[in-house]
Parts: sequence; structure tokens; C-alpha cells
Amino acid sequence: MRIAMIGTGYVGLVSGACFADFGHQVTCVDKDAGKIESLRRGEIPIFEPGLDALVASNVKAKRLDFTTDLTVPVAEADAVFIAVGTPSRRGDGHADLTYVYSAAREIAAALSGFTVVITKSTVPVGTGDEVERLIREANPSADVVVASNPEFLREGAAIRDFKFPDRVVVGTSDERGRKVLGDIYRPLSLNQAPLMFTARRTAELIKYAANAFLATKITFINEMADLSEKVGADVQEVARGIGLDNRIGTKFLHAGPGFGGSCFPKDIRALVKVALDHDVQLRIVEAVLGVNDNRKRAMARKVSNAAGGSLRGKTVAVLGLTFKPDTDDMREAPSIPLVTGLLDLGAKVRAHDPVGMEQAKKELPDIEYCDDPYECVKGADAMVIVTEWVQFRALDLDRIKSEMAQPVVVDLRNIYRREDMAAHGFTYESVGRTSEPQT
Repeated sequence: MRIAMIGTGYVGLVSGACFADFGHQVTCVDKDAGKIESLRRGEIPIFEPGLDALVASNVKAKRLDFTTDLTVPVAEADAVFIAVGTPSRRGDGHADLTYVYSAAREIAAALSGFTVVITKSTVPVGTGDEVERLIREANPSADVVVASNPEFLREGAAIRDFKFPDRVVVGTSDERGRKVLGDIYRPLSLNQAPLMFTARRTAELIKYAANAFLATKITFINEMADLSEKVGADVQEVARGIGLDNRIGTKFLHAGPGFGGSCFPKDIRALVKVALDHDVQLRIVEAVLGVNDNRKRAMARKVSNAAGGSLRGKTVAVLGLTFKPDTDDMREAPSIPLVTGLLDLGAKVRAHDPVGMEQAKKELPDIEYCDDPYECVKGADAMVIVTEWVQFRALDLDRIKSEMAQPVVVDLRNIYRREDMAAHGFTYESVGRTSEPQT
């Protein structure tokens, strides 16, 4: 199959490289000439484990290439995927569909022969209808099917998620469209790819509903963590106790500083706005947003309390800046409100992240950045673990203590055991676990 992938952001680049690895002929298109030149040189603009090698191998095999002009790739394509950004619209929280609709108009002008145009970007319900209207308005003679195929990729594990998905949701009622997408995804299985065919609007809503539900699980366990601290329970054991019920499941029940990233915050805001546009109030989803926003800011007060009630004139070492491990993505990362809160409380902040510091400097320019954790904690009055990078799971605790001015550790990811930290002489605070052994 010949595929044109419009957009070389996170979704477009990963999807394009994986489709090429399936054996399809893929051309990734982006208006950013600098990015395209970098990709042609083998320079990957995002950090995703394994992506550089995947891109390189498929470029070498001549199954994957890059261009700024969509005219020829779209004209030759059996399928065109729209994988452009849909950020929150400034001022009202709706998804900004400017790039989606612009791509639709340009695609329409280049179509030749039967083509399936697939929206892979995360979009509100009804976007596919408008994409189809725009294409038919711009090119009334086009032989085109417009489908929805939302992505469910986790940053840091995107290639595995793409190649071994729980399901592939395809929104189209057109038999020709179903056949093309079935052929595209056939390499996923020797027998039958895990495709779930639905109506287009249903597919669009599945993506938003999935993200909202996962965010709700995170927020729920975070509130249970707050209660656990007050009543003397251990939220990790609470999470395990409920997660072993297969109706609930263990995933996304890890208490922490709140969710961030490129998807959950913006998609949940957009879902709430879509619901309100249709006179539906999603009270649970609205509460998830509010609780999460408040939680991220409250983490600075947690650090202050652990450090004796005041951070004025003190130095805080922050380990981990990206919203999750194995990515350099800083979008809506919990570290941003945490660090700004620490600065507001009068602290001097030093930070280290294995791969995210260049991106972090754009969001947090007024702090000191360090090359490794031990440099970061030198002379610090408190150390805060914000992102659960594997590099932070086996720190030399004796060395950490010797470098710090005060042995105060606030572990917002619960990656250490209270008994071990106490044995090393730390004042240790975590999330949803009491500082004293339970009875």
C-alpha cells in the first residue's frame, strides 16, 4: 500500500515509521522544511526509544521518505493519514482544528483516483463530517472515503503499542474504506488484525472516552492517597487491593503528583467543551480536571512542609522534569507548576532530567540545570523525585545524603521504601503513605 502521512509530530512520525516497517510505502509530509531536512539526515526531533533505528532502517530500505510537498504523495496514495496537532484553542479549551481543516483542503486538491483519507489526530466528535464536507466542497469529483483511526500510543512505549495493540479502532461504514484499512493493518496478525470497526463518530468518541477514563483512574487513586495519609493507610496496598479485582485492573492506579502530557489535559478539556455544546454536563470529567490542576500546584506545599514549613532561602533539588519517563515531552508536566510553586515560596531550584532539560529550559528558564543527580543535590535542603526515571531508582543513597545540606527527600512517585530511607537517615515523605510504620 502507498501511504501519505500528513504531519511528522509524535503520532505521524511513529505511525509512518511503523507502517513502513510493515512493508508499506510511506511518505511523511510536513510544512516545516527544517524538520524535513533533519529527518532526511537521520535526526529525530523527538525522544522515543527505538524510533531513530526504526526510521533509519526503513529509509535505507526505501520504504520511508520525507517531503514538504504533499501533492505527489497524496496523488499516488491509497490512504492519506491526517496526523497534525490539535492543541487546546486559546481562551476556551476547545480543540483547535485549524491544522486538520487546512490539511483536508490541501489533500482535496491533490487527490487522484480512489483514496481513503483517515483522521489519526485526536479530534472532537463530528470532525470527520467536516473533513469530508471540506474535501467534497474543494473537489466535488473526488472518489474518497473519510474515516477515523484514533491512536492509542503511550509515549516511551509507542512502537510496541503500535505493533502489539490491544485494538485498532476504525471508524467507517464504507466497505471500500474497511478493506483498505484492513489491508494496511493486516501485518499485525497472521490470522486477523485486532480491528474494531465502528461508525466514524463512535470512533472519534472512543478516543476521548478512553483518555478521560484513564485520567479518572489516576485522579481517583490520587484522592485515595490523600485520604490514606490522613487515616494512616498505605495507598500502594490500597491500589493493589482494588486492582486485583479484574473489573478494576491494576494499571493507572499509581498515586503521584497528577497527570500531564500532550493528551490527557487537552483531550479532557475538549471533551468537556464538546459535551457542553450538546447540552450535556460531564460532572465526573469536569471534577477530574479541577482536582488534577489543584494537585499539581499543591505539591510545592508538600515539599515546604517536609522541609520544616518554609522554603525561603533554601535550595530544592528536583529530579525528573518530563511528564513521564522515556520521553522529552514537557507538555503540561507536573514539574512545571511544582517548580513555579517552589520559586513562589522563595526556594532556589536546581534540576536534572536524563533527556528533557533542553525542552524544560523553554518552560522553566529561571532555574539551574545540572548534568547528573549528584551535582543536582549538592548543598540542597530537600530533594524531590518528580519523574520515575529508572536512573533514579537505584541512587547511591549514602552519597546523596553526604552531598545534601539537609537529608530531606520528597518522593512524589513512591519509588523508594520508607524503611530503607529511614535506615539511611533521611527525613522521607512520599504520596499516600504515612511516614511511620503501620500497625
